[in-house]
Amino acid sequence: MLSASSSHKTNEIAVSVRGLGLTYTTAIDRRPTLKARVKALGRGGKQTRTIRALDNVDLDVEYGQVLGVIGANGAGKSTLMRVIAGILPPSQGRIEVFGSVSTLLALGVGFNPSMSGRDNVFLGGLAAGMSREEIENNFAEIAEFSELGDAIDAPMRTYSSGMYARLAFSVAATVRPDILIVDEALSTGDAKFKEKSLNRIKELRSDDRALILVSHAMATLRDVCNDVVWIHKGKVIQRGEPNIVIDAYQEFLQVGKSAAIDEDV
Repeated sequence: MLSASSSHKTNEIAVSVRGLGLTYTTAIDRRPTLKARVKALGRGGKQTRTIRALDNVDLDVEYGQVLGVIGANGAGKSTLMRVIAGILPPSQGRIEVFGSVSTLLALGVGFNPSMSGRDNVFLGGLAAGMSREEIENNFAEIAEFSELGDAIDAPMRTYSSGMYARLAFSVAATVRPDILIVDEALSTGDAKFKEKSLNRIKELRSDDRALILVSHAMATLRDVCNDVVWIHKGKVIQRGEPNIVIDAYQEFLQVGKSAAIDEDV
């Protein structure tokens, strides 16, 4: 359920996830043995395997929270963000979203490389739920924040990855939504723009919004977040005060094991 934007109070639920699961089937990539090929021919298809990307995830995000999401590559972090954003349908469970959502899930998602940066601002803004009038009223702010100058009117296929990131972040952060989901976007671009983006996140944090930040930049999450959740193999392993959860995660990375994981798996 996606409701219209309205005023919210700290501690009200912004996102509610219950029993969320996502399972998909993929072809096995490795070179099969002769025996496996014969079996596959007998079944009339390719070898496949079932992957449990998300496994019975329960998660509430409240207004006033800045939730950091951590975990190794392939843990299910980005998949979870895409399901919350409505891009991927869950295999099971329920998601409720109470407010307007803006997402910055990957570099240039939703942009058309053949169109100019200016035109893509309108595409991105419309995709984020803004009206054309709102985009026009905010265009100068978006363009100024992106620091693209005259390149705003050049085709985006001519942009560097840093320029892509600057424009994508500028659109997402200027929408000023009730709920902002940012997946690794703060790790792209030069040092100056990273700092500028981080400061904008801090500005948004001061309002009654819900922010969800997926990142491998632990120092940034310690600085910005007031809550962190650790995802491993599609499951929530730990959630709580940022320093405690991040310390546990980093210890797991160093020694390769965790009491919570050993108990859960």
